Amino acid sequence: MRLTRAAVLARAKAAALDGVRRLNCWGSQLTDISICRDLPNIEVITFSVNGISDLEPLSQCQNLTELYLRKNNIASLNELFYLKNLPRLRVLWLSENPCCGSDPHGYRMTVLRNLPSLQKLDNQDAVFLGCWSSLQQGFVLAVAAVTEEELSQALVDGEEITAPPARRSVVNGCREATESSAAESTTETESELLNFSLEETNKIREELGMKPVPRDKFSSFSPRETDCNRKKRNNVLNAILLLMKELDAEGLEIVQQTVGRRLQAFRKKELQEE
Repeated sequence: MRLTRAAVLARAKAAALDGVRRLNCWGSQLTDISICRDLPNIEVITFSVNGISDLEPLSQCQNLTELYLRKNNIASLNELFYLKNLPRLRVLWLSENPCCGSDPHGYRMTVLRNLPSLQKLDNQDAVFLGCWSSLQQGFVLAVAAVTEEELSQALVDGEEITAPPARRSVVNGCREATESSAAESTTETESELLNFSLEETNKIREELGMKPVPRDKFSSFSPRETDCNRKKRNNVLNAILLLMKELDAEGLEIVQQTVGRRLQAFRKKELQEE
């Protein structure tokens, strides 16, 4: 899904793109953020829980100070190439992306070597807090502070990124890496992402007093269904469950009635097909 000019202005409550300072698109199923090239004065961006894989549009955001990209589809740390020339970037949340790999130390050292101006980077144990109003204004996030010792160590243990990632082609709205290594990385993390979504969904359902979703039911997708569709369904489900916590009794009754009508329509369609 592409982030549009209209969506940016609506979420930021701004009259023009150059007036946008903060933008929160958490859990919005985004894959294309090209519009960021037209946000010269943006300072804080929240893109967590989406399907973003290309950070090139952010290279134009020279006033960016905070960037939240947790749980997207960023396959290579070479994407950091596009953030290296952002002079004001101080906070970055990049964890739970495929590019983080299985070596937390090596990942952190590489990020800090290429972005030495960072003051805070990730926190694997952090918990985000939010309500309906904070969905519009940005979640409160805890991130791990960067120390002087780490910056020095990053020069030894981190890898310097001197070139952008390989070009990607777009097929049916889903980005695919042209290099086989990137494709293998995506394949290896597919089941991992699905398992995390199940755990996250059941945690939210538990908070709402709902029964957990069985693993076999949660993962019962058609073999032809793409990875993008799978993650889109999970993101929509999690967003709905999160927002339900903010509804009062009247609001929940409206949701119940709407769901009931939808279920009746599905059952009627199934009977007709039979």
